[in-house]
Amino acid sequence: MKKVTRFGVSLDTRLLKSLDDYTKKKKFSSRSQAIGFIVEETLANQDYKDNKTVCGALVLVYDHHKADFITKFISIQHDFGDIILSSQHIHIDHDNCMETITLKGPASMLQDLSNNILSLKGIKHGKLVLTSI
Repeated sequence: MKKVTRFGVSLDTRLLKSLDDYTKKKKFSSRSQAIGFIVEETLANQDYKDNKTVCGALVLVYDHHKADFITKFISIQHDFGDIILSSQHIHIDHDNCMETITLKGPASMLQDLSNNILSLKGIKHGKLVLTSI
């Protein structure tokens, strides 16, 4: 079990109101939980900026009928095989597929893979989500 340390925090009234609104909106059980989440998110962003090893998921929606899409899509994934842990493919409808690619490696490599895939003709939407390890 993680050890918890209590400490005091002073905030101006406006910032405290914003924290309370955020806590409520995100359905955190307490200010402490919200602050912990914000700190973890900030540290994850710093790991990304420092090019540390991170984990992530690239979620894509694409039209698999576009000419040469599948060939290029698979080729890019093979080029980045060292950072791809797994992928899941879902058929949304006749024309559209969703793919979730789970990744682990230097943040810059995850971003490079994402940029290469998201620039393909046929990608309708995509997002890379990163977190620190």
